[in-house]
Amino acid sequence: MNTKSTRERILQTLLANPRCTINELAQAVGISPISVRHHLNSLLAEGLVASEEERHGVGRPRLVYYLTEAGLERFPTRYVRLTTRLLNQLKGTLSPQVMSEIFAQIGEEIATGYQAVVEKMSTEERLEFLRKILAEEGFLVEWEKDGDTYRIREVNCPYYYLSQQYPEVCSVDQSLISTLLAHPADKVTCIVQKDQRCVYIIKSEKEHGKSLSTRNESSRVGR
Repeated sequence: MNTKSTRERILQTLLANPRCTINELAQAVGISPISVRHHLNSLLAEGLVASEEERHGVGRPRLVYYLTEAGLERFPTRYVRLTTRLLNQLKGTLSPQVMSEIFAQIGEEIATGYQAVVEKMSTEERLEFLRKILAEEGFLVEWEKDGDTYRIREVNCPYYYLSQQYPEVCSVDQSLISTLLAHPADKVTCIVQKDQRCVYIIKSEKEHGKSLSTRNESSRVGR
């Protein structure tokens, strides 16, 4: 196997499976981790691949690799160009608010298609189902319970490069999450705002009920 084809296979693996470790790449490409590290050093130097530490359960963070924008541009991207041109036309015609509403409707429609499936699920069962649905949309998602709330982390964003120019796109996953869980999803960090991850907070059913009661009580007092 020549060097060029090995590096291409590494790039193709990262295209299909963003954020891989050296061992995961070695298994996918069929070479040793030492050889993968050698090729990654070259790809890092060329600016085609980047790396960062990622928390993964207990213990030390692991190092994961992903394609940079330059790396993505090595693959056919005509559909991205078409999407960009379409969004340019829409943005020249519609207000940012209307753009956000359109993308929110897309997320809501995706979630609505699963309402019958999740109807009798608990919040945590819905969270697991949500993780699978978002994976089909290109998101790698983790969630955990944090006190009386649930914290949802998006490890990657398939809309990342579009969202740099069109942040309204972010409304898709936020609306999908809110609709599928039947609870408002509050975004507390966002990669478009230069945060490391997009993170959403969902209040537990108990806390959500408290918030609704408080708002209803305030409404009655204000009358």
